[in-house]
Amino acid sequence: MKKLSLSLFVVLSYMAVAQQEKPIYEIHAQMMFNFVKYIQWPNETEPGDFVVGVMGDDDLLRTLEGWYSGKSKGAKKYVIKKLNSADEAGTCSVVYLGKSKNKEFDNIKTASAGKPILTITDSFNLGQKGSCINFKVIDGKLKFELNQATITSSSLKVSSALSSMAIVI
Repeated sequence: MKKLSLSLFVVLSYMAVAQQEKPIYEIHAQMMFNFVKYIQWPNETEPGDFVVGVMGDDDLLRTLEGWYSGKSKGAKKYVIKKLNSADEAGTCSVVYLGKSKNKEFDNIKTASAGKPILTITDSFNLGQKGSCINFKVIDGKLKFELNQATITSSSLKVSSALSSMAIVI
């Protein structure tokens, strides 16, 4: 467990330094990939695709496609998909909602309700409104909020290492 916590700390520390040099969408892509490593889905061992849907951030979409599309995640393969409507969120394992589409949050929330879907947002107050993880800048540093109630209602399990790095709400 100490090794897991240390590796998460090293990765997140690297990202804090990298924030100064990389575009924000690349940092979000790296952090999303690391979040996935520390979350357990109830259907992880079932065959099929691990679909990451993106709405509202084409730069992030292209970055995720280039870095992760087709790679393995246990018994599954990463599929990166552009979401054209909130209804498509219900077929994903992870949904990222960018700032430009934050008005779609309630529709995304409805489409993912009761399903093992990790919702990740980048908008003010969406963590409190029910996003599983919400990026937030505090004192010029990128942090993330983790909504434990939403995680639990989505049947996802978060490692204590990830929870300890988050702003838990």
